[in-house]
Amino acid sequence: MLSAILRSDVAVNTSIAIMNAFISLRHYMADNAVVFQRLDRIEIKQLEADEKFNQLFKQLETPKQDKAVIFFKGQMWDAISCIEEIIEKAEKSIILIDGYIDKGTLDMLAKKKPGVSVEIHTTQKNCKLTQKEVDSFSGQYGSLNIKYTNEFHDRFLILDSKELYHIGASIKDAGKKAFEISLNNDEKMLTSLLSRL
Repeated sequence: MLSAILRSDVAVNTSIAIMNAFISLRHYMADNAVVFQRLDRIEIKQLEADEKFNQLFKQLETPKQDKAVIFFKGQMWDAISCIEEIIEKAEKSIILIDGYIDKGTLDMLAKKKPGVSVEIHTTQKNCKLTQKEVDSFSGQYGSLNIKYTNEFHDRFLILDSKELYHIGASIKDAGKKAFEISLNNDEKMLTSLLSRL
């Protein structure tokens, strides 16, 4: 800026040198435009690759659903959170087979997406829900159908008639004692279980 204002020989020579530097830079960029375009493409591909790696690492960090998860006595928060995460995955329907249900069971099922129907198979003797609680849940969260049966000992959670989870304890008691939740990938077992219902 001073070289443009001052009238000395040094200022004039500096101003010429600056102009020559800009001209050289412009020629350099024009001569190497293809290289710069390639560098831009490489940078974009690198960013895309980084995003893919980040997604891959997130998947690796997330526990696989086909593995069993065990919860020990006192891990009530973790157990309930896990069950609620499973419930939230349902898109159309949830079928719960659990011989012991109460209001806590409905509290977890309330985490479902809107429009997802709920069907519970339980024993009449161990069902601790009042008709008022069932009606209130149905009124606020949609379809709730309770069927009574004495045919099952184990607990199962079926999502959209496609995913079968085996749960080692009644979900109302999640975390009170050690138990396991596992995703069962056996289609024959799922089909057999659905046909029994």
